[in-house]
Amino acid sequence: MNDEKNAETIVENIEELPVSEQIASALEARAVFYETLSSLYFQPLKQADIDNMAAADFSVYADLNEDFADGVNDITRYLRKRNTGTRDELAVDFTGAFAGVKAYGTKTAVPYKSVFTSREGLLYQEGYVEVFRAYKAECVKRRPGLDWPDDHLSFMCEFMALLSRRTAAALAEGNKEQALHELQVSKQFLNDNILSWFGNFTDIANHLLTTRFYRGVIKITRGFFTLDLETLDDLIAEISASD
Repeated sequence: MNDEKNAETIVENIEELPVSEQIASALEARAVFYETLSSLYFQPLKQADIDNMAAADFSVYADLNEDFADGVNDITRYLRKRNTGTRDELAVDFTGAFAGVKAYGTKTAVPYKSVFTSREGLLYQEGYVEVFRAYKAECVKRRPGLDWPDDHLSFMCEFMALLSRRTAAALAEGNKEQALHELQVSKQFLNDNILSWFGNFTDIANHLLTTRFYRGVIKITRGFFTLDLETLDDLIAEISASD
C-alpha cells in the first residue's frame, strides 16, 4: 500500500505550477492511485496496510465525484471501528468475493476480464487473449512468479500505472508523439479491457461482499475510472495543443 503522502498526490493543489509540471504531477498521481488499486485487489490486506489506511486523511478525495465521496465515507467509517478482528474479517471478505470462494447463483466475483466477457464465464478465454496482446504490443509482460492470468484487474491497474510513467518519461525527453501514444493506449485499454466488464463485476461483487470497507473500495475504483477517462481526455488535449 502507498503511504498517506503519496495517496494525496492525486488531488494535490498544482495550479500554481507551470503547465509541464502540472502534467507531470497529474501523471504521477494517476500512477500512484492505479498502484493503490492494484494492491487492493491483489491480496488480503496486511495489518500494516489497514493501519496506514486508518491513519490517512481521505478528506482530500471528497469532491472528486459522487462514487469517490461515497466510497471514502464507507472506508473511513469502517476503519474507525476497527478492532483485533478487523484483519481477519477483511481477509474472509476478500477471499469470499475476489478469490471465488463464494458465488451469487452460479457467478463469482473473481476480477478477470475473461470471466465476465465469455459466455461460459471461464478463465483464459478471448478476454485474456485481448489483454495479453495489449501488453505484448507495448512490450510488457508479467513478472516471473506471478501465475495468475494476465487479465486480472490488479495486473491491468499496474499496466495503467506503467503507461502513465512512460508518458511522463516521454514528455521529459521532449517526445510529444510518444507521450500521446501512451495516453491513447491508456484510454483504449481502460475502455476496452477494464470498463467493458467492470460494471458486471461490481454487480456480482456487491452481492457477495459483506464489509462496508470493500464495498467502499468498489465505489472508489469506479469513481477513479470515471475520473481517469476525463483526465486522459484533458491530458491528450493539453499535450496535443502544446508547442
